[in-house]
Amino acid sequence: MHGIRFNQVTLAAKDMAASVLFYQRLGLILIVDSAPRYVRFEFPDLPAGGEPATLSLHQVDPDWTAPTDWPLIYFEVDDVPALLREADLIPIAPTEMKSYLWTEADILDPSGNRIRLYAAGPARRFPPWRVKSASSD
Repeated sequence: MHGIRFNQVTLAAKDMAASVLFYQRLGLILIVDSAPRYVRFEFPDLPAGGEPATLSLHQVDPDWTAPTDWPLIYFEVDDVPALLREADLIPIAPTEMKSYLWTEADILDPSGNRIRLYAAGPARRFPPWRVKSASSD
């Protein structure tokens, strides 16, 4: 069986310059700049032994309307409130600890794409209700 790996997500950008600044404020690293048509970022932290995930932006018409709830893109961070403060971002609703043990806050990028910042710690892969037969590595 061939392995499957996450590569990237491409989001719409109505205002490429504003979108580039937004994602740079979150700490992403611009690696391809074909603005205003297309840009690609790399996430700053490498997964153990792997390649970094990327996020791309593709220009859309300024009249385009993003769906209100989808896509929902998750960005894992160490400390949600600290990142919000450091990046000077205001979430849609207050940061909240969820019943599944993740701290979450949703923000919108300049094009209306919904980004969920979350900190899960060990609960991301090893929640108390983890299936016992699942690999523990």
